[in-house]
Amino acid sequence: MTLPTAFPYRLVATDLDGTLLRGDETISPRTRAALTAAQAAGAEHIVVTGRSVAWTRHILDDLGYRGLAVCGQGAQLYHAGEHRLLTSVTLDRELARAAVARLEKVLGPLHVAANRDGLDGQVVMEGGFHETVGSTYGTHGDGSPVPVRVDERAELFAEPVIKLYLHHPELSDDELAAAALDQLGDVVGVVVSGERLVEMLPLGLTKATGLSLAARRLGVKGSETIAFGDMPNDLPMFDWAAHSVAMAGAHPDVRARADEVTAGNDEDGIALVLEPLLDQGAEA
Repeated sequence: MTLPTAFPYRLVATDLDGTLLRGDETISPRTRAALTAAQAAGAEHIVVTGRSVAWTRHILDDLGYRGLAVCGQGAQLYHAGEHRLLTSVTLDRELARAAVARLEKVLGPLHVAANRDGLDGQVVMEGGFHETVGSTYGTHGDGSPVPVRVDERAELFAEPVIKLYLHHPELSDDELAAAALDQLGDVVGVVVSGERLVEMLPLGLTKATGLSLAARRLGVKGSETIAFGDMPNDLPMFDWAAHSVAMAGAHPDVRARADEVTAGNDEDGIALVLEPLLDQGAEA
């Protein structure tokens, strides 16, 4: 790949799981090289993830990432180089408790977990909640927190939270999210962020709101941004950016809305998009 002298975007925004990271939670040398070349050409790179800071920072440290990261579906803006939480938006706990109760009147009992606020915010789970959060985000000596089981639902709301995880014993992720939006869309946000990960957020909060806040700090606009993602929680970011790219294994709604579809996260999908743009810039 030729050393670039120009690049059509000033910001490259990448989701983390299923997009930037391979299945083993590493970045391929080829993708790392493409992102480094884009930065050499004047573009910023920002990680935009549904993970909270506590579940993200060990990965960013391992990757040598030093910039801003949008975490918690846009709730948290984190400076990886300074290990500092710059901003945080929490979910009103009384409103969230009432919203869950309202949804259960329609759908029957739910299993619920809460992601607490802060640099070290734990995920606390009801006894019946599945292990997807732990198995997805890693809990085996990699520096990430370990989910905590609690006996009573009230314990989920004992400390400030940035979001809830919802699970229904019979409904699919998409079915649960659609029902929750139908019943609660006027008071909270609801999004599917991964397999068996349906999240309840503060109303109006999305990856796009967090990314726009980070972009303002960098002096960059959506019209100067290319964004990569794979799940419905990435769609607001796609709408905000000038150009959106879905990974091959993305949710069908994401592939349908993206400007283009690239290869999967294990097949250097990001690099395959960036490299031609970098080479075009070198020839300009």
